[in-house]
Amino acid sequence: MFLRYDRIMILLDGKKLAQKIIDDLKQEIGGMNKKLRLAVVVVGKDPVIEKFIAQKRKVADQIGIDFRIYPFEESISSNDLRARVAEIVHEKKNTGVIIQLPLPSGIGKQHMLNAVIPQKDVDVLSARAIGNVVAGVSPIISPVAGAIKALFVEYDIAYAAKKIVIMGAGALVGKPVALWLLSEKVGYSIVVQETANASELLLQADIVISGIGKSGFVTGSMLKAGVVAVDAGTSESNGKLAGDIDSDSVSKVASFMAPVPGGVGPVTVAMLFKNLVELAKRQK
Repeated sequence: MFLRYDRIMILLDGKKLAQKIIDDLKQEIGGMNKKLRLAVVVVGKDPVIEKFIAQKRKVADQIGIDFRIYPFEESISSNDLRARVAEIVHEKKNTGVIIQLPLPSGIGKQHMLNAVIPQKDVDVLSARAIGNVVAGVSPIISPVAGAIKALFVEYDIAYAAKKIVIMGAGALVGKPVALWLLSEKVGYSIVVQETANASELLLQADIVISGIGKSGFVTGSMLKAGVVAVDAGTSESNGKLAGDIDSDSVSKVASFMAPVPGGVGPVTVAMLFKNLVELAKRQK
């Protein structure tokens, strides 16, 4: 916790909540009569991507889920990769399938994501899975949206009647979070680079959720006192994982803050596996 004038700023502990979710999943899986497996499609080699994959493998090992990597050379054609992904998706042993992003240039991202059927799309990134969320018929939501919701519930943060601003409209944070709020009929505003009154919206916001991927972009002077600041953006700064929020200045005005690292990230990984378990229950 950080002392902020006459109040205490509460840091949202994603590691602690993630472990609670993982422990619950471990118990739930122990009562299931089938082995679950997460298939991860990886194209090319990238140290940053390898770190993210290692985090997922660690959680899979903790829960007792088989973790299978399908590696492909960066030189693979889009058509060949799509064909292989289709085979991986329809392999019965694979309970869930994710396409590890980012993909190399030249490979159509959405075209590839759409090869994952909703019944195995734990990331909720295919067009059909997103459509199911919009239609209100999906049993799961995006892991990052699920993580933010889980943190709000864990820390008793009311969000239904608040002024919420989402920074960025990207496929991994902004859009999924907007879809989640829309599915619950919760109002929000989205701020992008072209938004004319961005500074005004931010200063009025009760809750700010940032996913722009710009290190330290959000400062305390941009936000009002008592704001709930959720950092869901990641980038690299001096070889280290960094978030969108400048923690030093924002901690002086926020009532709650989800930092990077240790905030939304660990819970997002846990929610990925929660989605896997939910989809496994519906598979024959």
